[in-house]
Amino acid sequence: METMISSAQNNQFKEWRKLHQAKQRRKLGQYIIEGEHLVQEALNYLPREQFDAIIVSEDYQGTLITEISPDYLIKESLASQLSQTQASQGIFAVIKMPDQTEQLSQNGTHYLLVDAVQDPGNLGTMIRTADAFNYDVIILGEGTVDLYNDKVLRSTQGSLWHLPIIQMPLDKAIDQLKAQNIPVLATALNQVAKSYKNFTNLDSVAIIVGNEGQGVNPKNIDLADESVFIPMPGRSESLNVAVATGILLSEFTNSELN
Repeated sequence: METMISSAQNNQFKEWRKLHQAKQRRKLGQYIIEGEHLVQEALNYLPREQFDAIIVSEDYQGTLITEISPDYLIKESLASQLSQTQASQGIFAVIKMPDQTEQLSQNGTHYLLVDAVQDPGNLGTMIRTADAFNYDVIILGEGTVDLYNDKVLRSTQGSLWHLPIIQMPLDKAIDQLKAQNIPVLATALNQVAKSYKNFTNLDSVAIIVGNEGQGVNPKNIDLADESVFIPMPGRSESLNVAVATGILLSEFTNSELN
């Protein structure tokens, strides 16, 4: 039977609200999601033991009402305090973070490496796009926005549970990819950069995309096998990093069926 929580002073409710902060998420090893679509995707792709709690407001009558057995009911006023959106849908889940590994598997062929991308909407969109083009692994380097930031989670539309996402130093990742004979391409506008159209028939690839303002860290460009750029015949000087990532992922699609 679900537990009813009526007060914002409830200790359990206070613990959930702490999950709005990256530091507390890391400390507690949990993150919180909200909304019917994300909760449904989590239920579809995650084992039940990874859920710490499913929470609904007392007035919740959404589409998942017949599919879930909530662990907690909360007052409608508390749902608005727990929500990080303007209009709460009244359904939340607290999920345990997966164990992180810094060792890449040996069977991937297509990788996206993210170097210090800081905008949560950009990161979420990039994860969703990598999922759409069937990438095997996403690697988040140092300085990248927290994967479990609420805006990142919403922007992924659940794609973060569809493929492995690893957090590790990119220099270490590049070394491991090279050891597996995966070509590593860093986005850059240096003298030796080549148009993505020059790279054809690649059976495997790792693409490094970088920070919104500074691009890929020069040390990671130096470690890469090649530098790659997107030709732009128009007058814009640059592309949004999520848009640029989408173009490259589309060009180097992983057509293999998982």
